[in-house]
Amino acid sequence: MIELKNVYKIYSDGDSEIRALDGVSLFVDKGEFTSIVGSSGSGKSTCMNIIGCLDIPTSGEYYLHGNDVSKMNEKELAYIRNKELGFVFQQYNLIPKLNLLENVELPLIYRRINPSKRKEMAKIALERVGLGDRLSKFPSQLSGGQQQRVSIARALAGEPPVILADEPTGALDSKTGRDVLALLKKLNDEGTTIVLITHDNSIAAQTKRIVRIHDGKIISDEFNIPAKEEEGAV
Repeated sequence: MIELKNVYKIYSDGDSEIRALDGVSLFVDKGEFTSIVGSSGSGKSTCMNIIGCLDIPTSGEYYLHGNDVSKMNEKELAYIRNKELGFVFQQYNLIPKLNLLENVELPLIYRRINPSKRKEMAKIALERVGLGDRLSKFPSQLSGGQQQRVSIARALAGEPPVILADEPTGALDSKTGRDVLALLKKLNDEGTTIVLITHDNSIAAQTKRIVRIHDGKIISDEFNIPAKEEEGAV
């Protein structure tokens, strides 16, 4: 499903160069729940940006569903981002003046889905994350964990085969973070491929595969039996 082949991302810094990614090769199969783990500056976010079609490699190849994304133009990349990928970030990026249903509808508007259909799709997505009874609420009326659930619903609304989650629990307390991870696990069990970016080993331990990155290189890649959730997690 996702395949990086000898990918480099190089930035010039005066007379020197910074290799944010230094020959990364990675394959993520359909239905996996994979974490990419590394400290600040390791290259994990650059890797996510390339997988998410938010950036392009300096060299190397990136295939998504067998299509060479690394050679696509910006219009084609935008289409891939909107149809094939769902994004969940540390900051929820919700629009305060829109209610929950309207926030979740946004990416569907860009796909030119008719109003009645997109409202139904957004409603279903919010129901999947346990917020089907709060459609008319506004972000300011929700807790941080609930706002993150809305951002997950927005990522799910267009039924993308892949969700990219960048530090999705980073702004949450530990209990709420466990709840969000439990939701991501449930979505993965239902068939959604998830790639999670984190610096936290305890978060990575909840995923089925752990890829560690350091100085732009993958230093380990192993399948994992997820750690049991602490008592009280939902």
